[in-house]
Amino acid sequence: MRSRERAWRDRREAGEQLGAAVQEQLGDVGDVLVLGLPRGGVTVAAPVAAALGGELDVLVVRKVGVPWQPELALGAVTTSGHRVINGEVARRIRLRPDEVETVFRNAQDAARDRERLLRGDRPPLRLAGRTVVLVDDGIATGATMRAAAELLATAEPAPHSVVVAVPVGPQDTVDELAAVVDAVVVLRIPVTFNAVGEWYDDFTQVEDADVRALLTP
Repeated sequence: MRSRERAWRDRREAGEQLGAAVQEQLGDVGDVLVLGLPRGGVTVAAPVAAALGGELDVLVVRKVGVPWQPELALGAVTTSGHRVINGEVARRIRLRPDEVETVFRNAQDAARDRERLLRGDRPPLRLAGRTVVLVDDGIATGATMRAAAELLATAEPAPHSVVVAVPVGPQDTVDELAAVVDAVVVLRIPVTFNAVGEWYDDFTQVEDADVRALLTP
């Protein structure tokens, strides 16, 4: 069990500390859009947006699990179909190409359904010329965050810059993300990393209704 000095009470406390760290590192970044990855990332993103004086919204990216072991990430996919595949896992499980296509298509459909549920009739994301801060409650393999970051990096019209901000994550994943975005802000990079939830006293699942409430002006 981690000591209280090394763990956050909950996602909101982590978000408050993360918001201060992002503000300190980036300074005055002008027009800011803070995108939380659902669902826990939105709870962290809300205080980050408040600290930066930015707009809060959600970017839906779906983790793609191995069919018989859903918690093992084969990769991730965005609502538009941008994919990140975990090559090591793909080689190990040896799915046929048609099976890989099926699980990614199903995940993309689920992501679209989730986006409609969470965003409702909100207008499309306005990215052009803005500093976009991608937030989650932590990263492990980073597949979901990488899919989101790559999507924004290739968006047209393009944002001014893309920043990843998370409370905790392993060094190798942080390094991989740093190669595809303009900046990465991380509060904790532990030598030994097992799971994001270990870094929170309260890691209760965030519900869709909680996300919608945070997105309501």
